[in-house]
Amino acid sequence: MDNNKVKQKKTIITIGIALVAGLLLGWLLFGGSGDLQAPDRESQHDHSGEETIWTCSMHPQIRQPEPGDCPICGMELIPLEEDQGEADPISVQMSPAAMQLASVQTQTVKKGTAHKTVRLDGKVQADEREVYSQSSHVPGRIEQLTVNFTGQYVKRGTPVAYVYSPDLVTAQEELFEARKLKDTQPGLYQAAYEKLKNWKLTDAQIQRIISTGEPQEQFPVLADISGYVIEKPVKPGDYLRRGQPIYKIADLSTVWVLFDVYESDIPWIEKGDEVTFTVSSIPGKTFSGKINYIDPVIDPKTRVAKARVEVRNSDMELKPEMFVSGEVEAGLSGNEESIVVPQSAVMWTGKRSVVYVKKATGDNVSFLMREVLLGPDLGDSYIIEEGLEPGEEIAVHGTFSIDAAAQLSGKPSMMSPEGGKPATGHNHGDMTSGEMENMESNYQEGDSNEVSNYEAPQEFKKQLTVFFNQYIKMKDAMVESDASKTASEAGKTLQTLEKIDMSLLDGEAHIFWMQNLDTMKEALQVISQSEEIEVQRNAFVDFNPILYRKIKALGLDGKTVYYQFCPMANNDKGAYWLSTEENIRNPYYGDMMLECGEVRETLH
Repeated sequence: MDNNKVKQKKTIITIGIALVAGLLLGWLLFGGSGDLQAPDRESQHDHSGEETIWTCSMHPQIRQPEPGDCPICGMELIPLEEDQGEADPISVQMSPAAMQLASVQTQTVKKGTAHKTVRLDGKVQADEREVYSQSSHVPGRIEQLTVNFTGQYVKRGTPVAYVYSPDLVTAQEELFEARKLKDTQPGLYQAAYEKLKNWKLTDAQIQRIISTGEPQEQFPVLADISGYVIEKPVKPGDYLRRGQPIYKIADLSTVWVLFDVYESDIPWIEKGDEVTFTVSSIPGKTFSGKINYIDPVIDPKTRVAKARVEVRNSDMELKPEMFVSGEVEAGLSGNEESIVVPQSAVMWTGKRSVVYVKKATGDNVSFLMREVLLGPDLGDSYIIEEGLEPGEEIAVHGTFSIDAAAQLSGKPSMMSPEGGKPATGHNHGDMTSGEMENMESNYQEGDSNEVSNYEAPQEFKKQLTVFFNQYIKMKDAMVESDASKTASEAGKTLQTLEKIDMSLLDGEAHIFWMQNLDTMKEALQVISQSEEIEVQRNAFVDFNPILYRKIKALGLDGKTVYYQFCPMANNDKGAYWLSTEENIRNPYYGDMMLECGEVRETLH
């Protein structure tokens, strides 16, 4: 027992010595020198002063002092990285990995000849120079018509009607009496003879009347030309005045195709341009012709000028009132070389148009915002009048991502040309509300060429299709110019949109769906809460490019969608809409200009 007590006592002493030694060593290392403590306290103080800001990759205006989810889209917040040591304080630096993640692509600026494919819609019309009025040369009553319907072909010299004319009967009797005095008064006989010829009777008809000795009561009206009857304004039993039209006859061996040229396309269309066109009722065949006349006056109602193409039609394939769709490969007059850039490279606010110019900075790449002056719109590209030089490299895809990075870091951007850190919430610098709307429209439309396809599950496509079907009901109500019905259908459309389960999408597809989703909802709210059709149509302008991009990227369940465009809507800036039918039914004008527009793209 005594030995055990001794061993326990030795163990306790050993532990105590080790503890004292450890405390002494710690004091020597960390607490023994005030000079060593001071830097640690200062370092600790500096570190505590730094505060990590958390933001949303899709909504950079969100700033929070702690991690969490985005209050707008629900995505997980990420730390906000501050710029350190950038060579150019007003440029945006991006690493190659960041550029790849943001799908940023660049292109070298070059000069070239500006070309544009101008799409034209038109109708086949009869050649006005080959349209004739077939008149009655004698007054009287129509006893018989040999042509009973429009579209019937008549041959020159054949009877088209028979007319009873008391005046002509009297003239024949005068001829009979004058014939008796022909030897003594030949002038009287000649005057009576010529009187009948003035009624457009032929010599053969007059000689037949003289040989019979009986006045003829019904006289045939002979066709003056060959052609197709396009109008028939009379019927049997009608009384006619001399010179009154019985038919309108057209020679359709040559026809005109009259194309509608919108104001924005007039600078591109010139006399002599070659037009290729197709007719929906003649599939598989392409026609062509040269423009030989352009109307110098714009129609005040439709705001279009007519361009005329003359086409030979010996086989009668082309019929008046047929719809045609044509294209002109046009170039600006003078054929001067110009700087042309894709539309996706340009960000436009209405007052300013900017691009991002690439500059190499070591391992990273920097982009500097540059204001440019836009020239003519080439459809999928712009002519740049000022602001760029050949050889410079600009961003042509992913410009929105670069601009968002500029906003996050307080660099000059579309929203804030002077730069500066955005405050919590929305901060649009010195932009007016109109500029902001135009900028958002540019983001939605300008990058349409870079829409990627995402794998969406079938269940999501079905939900998106249900939403699209409800959208069509709202659009059709707008076509009818029924503001009350439009508001009601817009409310249902908004409810359907909110029922779409976005959790069915993963990764980039989910991020893409969240883009501009709040803009769509705001537009539907405006439409559903307004009873003024013009207010509804204005909100409809911004809604459609976003919906088009989502449908193109994610797809629908067995639908064919036509993306249609009217260049006159939105104060002549143009506006889009989607439809399930190829024929144009314009929601921005309704019955006023129901067929104004064209199909820009077909989504299968």
